[in-house]
Amino acid sequence: MGCVQSFREICDRQKNTNVRLSLPAVCFVWQTAMIILFGVFIRYNEESDTHWVEHRKANNISSDIENDFYFRYPSFQDVHVMIFVGFGFLMTFLKRYSFGAVGFNFLIAAFGLQWALLMQGWFHSLDYTDGKIKIGVENLINADFCVAGCLIAYGAVLGKVSPVQLMVMTLFGVTLFAVEEYIILNLIHARDAGGSMVIHTFGGYYGLSISWMLYRPNLDQSSRLQGSCYHSDVFAMIGTLFLWMFWPSFNSAITDHGDGQHRAAINTYLALASTVLTTVAISSLFQKHGKLDMVHIQNSTLAGGVAVGTAAEFMLMPYGSLIVGFCCGIISTLGYIYLTPFMEKHLKIQDTCGIHNLHAMPGVIGGIVGAITAAAATESVYGREGLVNTFDFEGAFKDMVPTRQGGHQAAGLCVAICFGIGGGILVGCILRLPIWGDAADDNCFDDESYWEVRDEALHDLGGVQQKTCLLWK
Repeated sequence: MGCVQSFREICDRQKNTNVRLSLPAVCFVWQTAMIILFGVFIRYNEESDTHWVEHRKANNISSDIENDFYFRYPSFQDVHVMIFVGFGFLMTFLKRYSFGAVGFNFLIAAFGLQWALLMQGWFHSLDYTDGKIKIGVENLINADFCVAGCLIAYGAVLGKVSPVQLMVMTLFGVTLFAVEEYIILNLIHARDAGGSMVIHTFGGYYGLSISWMLYRPNLDQSSRLQGSCYHSDVFAMIGTLFLWMFWPSFNSAITDHGDGQHRAAINTYLALASTVLTTVAISSLFQKHGKLDMVHIQNSTLAGGVAVGTAAEFMLMPYGSLIVGFCCGIISTLGYIYLTPFMEKHLKIQDTCGIHNLHAMPGVIGGIVGAITAAAATESVYGREGLVNTFDFEGAFKDMVPTRQGGHQAAGLCVAICFGIGGGILVGCILRLPIWGDAADDNCFDDESYWEVRDEALHDLGGVQQKTCLLWK
């Protein structure tokens, strides 16, 4: 008990947001480490190396158009836009934290993708003949996926942590992601094309657990800034629309060429469309006078894309995709109305962006849908070759049957939840130390803590916010 009390006393020391030394030190040292590690381990793969010409001749490849770059790069572009524009602008809803939302999103994504190429490379792309990691365009997509998990977690602590804490959170988040991804996809042999389990469930519970560990009992001192205004909601809606439009690419980016990729895009497209209608319906139904809440429209309209991710390449059927989207629009919106306040009041989880309703809960639903859809797969629907191709029943798993695959899918979901919660608690303990420069309870959700904000711009902005907020009310 004495050790616990001492730890709490250390963690509760007075806050100091001056990161003049710690932030540059972390950025310089870690980027230098990336340069060294890339120099030692990272090389181009056979399709991005100058020996591609020889490889093409040796494998009777008739044209450069067969290079994986031309299949994957359009999807990579879409996913990249989602990471840097979609996630970044979605978090600009706070009236005085737009710099932090977009800027810190940019920072941790740029660092995270480098570390992800290494971590995922050691697990998936290591050439044991020379000890090098061989990367191509698919590795870039997977690195963006890995970063997405960390950006989801950022949503739970938005406005409450320092950039140094975010870098530490990303370092551990990418590491945990690479391990759980390897366990789920390679050892358990679960399929998760759109990352409902690997990305959204893990990232959601990782962020929520960290937020629980960093609970601020006096956060109401910053309540004046913990909200949106007319123009900040418009900016956040830009992020929503980018994510909504490109989500079919996200869920289909690394699926098999041909029918799997085609099917994943269709299923996601339909699930997203269905979610919009039910979100609007529930938002209107549960608001006074039937008015819509922009929080619901910005977030819950995306829940269908999250939930259909695992089963996106399966034979879910178009009507099945619509059902998934229909249910998720309802569940996610009700989560914002009832669950978020309940979690803050009774569970001590302060979820700034409501990632539990957009990512964690729909991610779990997606894992369950994937398990049921896999277990129900039949040869009459898929065809024998279709079953083998869709579920990768080859090698050590050549004797796998769909019912057993469903069990493996459920096991993968459990692993994602355990890694998210366990890893979040561990990292949260580290981030509680008073050495990271996080803001005091009465100074959260304010860009002035870490950004140079011009006085005249701030005053002008404050006037506009007051007027627009009054009009909006």
